[in-house]
Amino acid sequence: PCINHGIKEGMGRSTANMAQAVTSGYWHLWRYNPALKEEGKNPFILDSKPPKDSFRDFIMGQIRYAALMKQSPERAEELYQYTEEMAKERYEEYLKLAERE
Repeated sequence: PCINHGIKEGMGRSTANMAQAVTSGYWHLWRYNPALKEEGKNPFILDSKPPKDSFRDFIMGQIRYAALMKQSPERAEELYQYTEEMAKERYEEYLKLAERE
């Protein structure tokens, strides 16, 4: 993260913030190893577990997202919902990739 993310808890908590990005489903951890494909194995490995923390709490913990709510609450709500839906869809696609033989 960088200072422009505006982590409300402060940059000293950036490691915890990064972990929350994963546990909330904002960011997903995965690996791709082309050598596995040569062995007949799936080269895509999803390391993230299903999201367990609040996506909304995560994004509202950053000034860059919270500021939008102050400026345009209705539009912000639309964008927050859309972003969360896209994150869920992305995770589902990653699951499909990881389950392929």
